[in-house]
Amino acid sequence: MSADGPVVGILLAAGFSTRFGANKLLARLPDGDPVAARSARALKAALPRAIAVVRPGVPALEQALIAEGLEVLVCPRAADGMGASLAHAVRALGHAPVGGFVVALADMPFIHIDSIRAVAAGVVQARRPLAPAFKGERGHPVGLPALYRHELATLSADQGARDIIRRDGIDALELDDPGVVRDIDVPGDLPGSGEPSAPGVAVGR
Repeated sequence: MSADGPVVGILLAAGFSTRFGANKLLARLPDGDPVAARSARALKAALPRAIAVVRPGVPALEQALIAEGLEVLVCPRAADGMGASLAHAVRALGHAPVGGFVVALADMPFIHIDSIRAVAAGVVQARRPLAPAFKGERGHPVGLPALYRHELATLSADQGARDIIRRDGIDALELDDPGVVRDIDVPGDLPGSGEPSAPGVAVGR
């Protein structure tokens, strides 16, 4: 937290799971938790102010995220891409003081809470985007300083934060957490389902 306000967690959960074949965010992990619920729980534990953005027509996902204590926003333009969802969340904050943003992906349920906290702590003093890395590979969640607030609120289409990162660069925070580069993309990525596919980075790659 900074003097300007809390760092806000934003969980992007509005994708369409086209490669998974079903809604991957509702797929169950071995302990029974839906993928998105596990991701939401970690974000909420690290950042008390946490918002999730979902697409219309997925009430089961909305309820799973509400049960984890997140504010849930339905983005009417979710089909336009990640940028539209991120902008929707930032605009929903209105004029509330914000110390920065930590943007997490709902299909990455293996990130340690302490890793999220480390990104949040770093973003308060940062002057450009910040992301964790594991063995040199950049991952998630991505920290965005509050100075980008207006620009984030006007994002459109599927650009996410990529244009900002391409222009201003991004600082890497090396962490001992393989979860920051591990996502769920296809059924084989679920624990116990075989070898996971290569991890991917969606925001700002």
